[in-house]
Parts: sequence; structure tokens; C-alpha cells
Amino acid sequence: MRKRKASRLSLLFHILWVLPVKENKIVFSSYEGDGGFCCNPRYIAEELHRRRPELEMVWLLHDTSKEFPSYIKKVKDTPFNTVYHLATSKVWIDNYRKPFGTLKRNSQLYIQTWHATIGFKAVGLFRGNAFPKIARLVSEWDSGLADYFLSNSQYCDDVYPKKLLYTGPTLRVGSPRVDPLVNNRDELYKSIREKLDIDKNCKLLLFAPTFRGGTQQGKKQVIAETPQIDFDRLIKALSEKYGCEWRVLLRLHPQLSAKLDKMPLLSEDDRLIDVSQWPDISEIMGGCDMVITDYSSCAFDAAFAHIPVLLYADDVQEYIKNRGQFMWKREELPFDIAEENETLIQNVEAFNEKKYEENISAFMNRYDVIEDGHASERVVDLILQN
Repeated sequence: MRKRKASRLSLLFHILWVLPVKENKIVFSSYEGDGGFCCNPRYIAEELHRRRPELEMVWLLHDTSKEFPSYIKKVKDTPFNTVYHLATSKVWIDNYRKPFGTLKRNSQLYIQTWHATIGFKAVGLFRGNAFPKIARLVSEWDSGLADYFLSNSQYCDDVYPKKLLYTGPTLRVGSPRVDPLVNNRDELYKSIREKLDIDKNCKLLLFAPTFRGGTQQGKKQVIAETPQIDFDRLIKALSEKYGCEWRVLLRLHPQLSAKLDKMPLLSEDDRLIDVSQWPDISEIMGGCDMVITDYSSCAFDAAFAHIPVLLYADDVQEYIKNRGQFMWKREELPFDIAEENETLIQNVEAFNEKKYEENISAFMNRYDVIEDGHASERVVDLILQN
């Protein structure tokens, strides 16, 4: 069934290849059409517009009511629309896999930004027996189309052949979505408090758990488990440690926020603010004083911008069973990890910023990580040279 669908898609590409490629047209997508104006593609688009405002930029997405800047043309992500715009665009920018059966002309440039450079979760062949055959097929197909994958380190370059089934050239330029965390921290810190109408001295913690899709052996599921964190106790511990007011921002993964309005909670609390429908996590993290996640790669984004990070994961064994072993051993990580509330509170109370900074710097040096706030510029340099 899936192969017949891919054959039909490929046939449609062949038919529409009678149309010329528009040299000034660039097509974007994020999170399989579930994302809005977000992640690495967003910051590449902004830099492109800054330097070449006459470019035609198209964004494929499922919900065209989402807010985008006026210079982006929003297009409903249907099979025909997707093929038409991919077939006629000079450049493709995406952070997820293209549909199986997608075809690309030799004259076109496909930059696969991916949605995580360094991360926790097993991906690709690192998943072992938990890697579905169809996922491997789609991964190999998309990686075969890509001209470049973005990288931020020697580590990424080393693991991409097995992780992403990609052996082509990488652009080791950093992560465009980390650029605002490095360059615009003060602005983001101020703007998020204005948007939420909270005191400028109030500190914010972001809680951003990752996507859970079951074993992914069949149709991808939408799973949003209720967080088991004792937020009341967590907020009190933070307030006592830092001597000020704290609030918690809650954010679902984009593929969950496309299906759910907000994060399910054990209890309501006006100190908890759901920002799941905000399009871009970088804007949110840039305004926060600390991040707590489980297995989301946003932990590394925040850390490389020197934002404090703690890990909380109370389903480690179940997650390994479904997804495969993690990419890192605990002792290799620069983060404190808790599997239940008592340890999480202890990690908050014992958190030492100087030690944390030293751990992050050592990690970045060990794996040749580059995150200097200029990734978007470097990607656009390459695009404009083609």
C-alpha cells in the first residue's frame, strides 16, 4: 500500500517536471507539516528575507490559520500542493523527512536541517530492533535526496551515517534555531514577560517534554502523558533557592500541540502557563531562566546558550523498550538527571551555575561543538551561492 502511494507520488513529480524551476523560489516545511513558523527553517527564512526580500518563500503546513510573516506564502500541505511547490522550487528547506516517493531534480538544492543535532534519543540504526522497516525505508529515501544535512559538531558528522543513514556532505555551521538564544537573549527575556503580562523580575522555568510516539511499528500515535512532576514543590524549591517569584511555562512537542490544545495536568495552578500553541520554542527558551525536559534535544540547545538545564524522566525503562538505548551514558552528559520528584528537588537545591558552565564548556570542547549565533548566516551564504 505504502509503495503504491509512493509510486503515485513519484509519477506526479514526473508529470509536473514539465514546469520550469523558479530560480527565486524556496519551499519550507517543519515537523511533517504540523509545525508553524519555527525551528531551523524559520531562522533561515528570516535571514534570507533580510538579505534578499524579493525571494518567493512558500511554507507547506496542515493548518494555514497559523500566524506567519507576510513575506511567507502559506500553502496547505496536500499531495498535489506539496509536489507542485517542490517540483518548481530552486531550494528546499525542511527539518523532517520528505514523503516516501518524493523526487528532486539535479538543479535543485535540498538542505535538510533536521530537528535535532545532538540529542538523547536513539535514531536510525542506533534503535536496533526498535527501528521499523518503513522508517528505515523513508530515512534512506530522504537522505538520498538531501544535498546537505546541518551539523553543529564533529560528533554529529561522526554519527549521521548510522543515525540518519546519511553519508553525504554536512554543513557544520551550527543550529539556526540556537542563533536567537545566543544573539537576542535580553530581547527575548523582556518580550516574553511583556507578552504574558508578568513582572520583569519573575523568573521562568520551561518544562518541555519530548514527543512520545509508541513503538512506531505501525501508524504513528499521538501520546501525551500527564507530567508526574510535583510543580508546587518544584516552584517552592526554586523560590527558596533564588529568593524570588517563579512560574512554569508548559510546552508540548509541536506534533502534539497540533492535536492537543494544551498539556494535560494532574492539577490546575495559576503559576503554570501553557505555551504549547506558541510556534517556536527558541523564542520561549530565550526568555527563561531554566529548562526541564526529559529526552528533548532542546536541552542541548539551551545548554549551548548557557541556560541552566535539569533532566526529569520517570519512564526511562519504558522509553528504552519502545525507542532503543539512548545515545549517551549518564556520566557523559553535562546535566543532572532525576527519575522521581525527590531527586529533582535535590538537584534544584544543589544546582551550581559555575560547575554547570564548566561542564557545558568541557562538553562543547570535547565534541567540537559550534554554536556561535551565526548558523543562519552561513546556511544563507551557501544558498545564495547556488
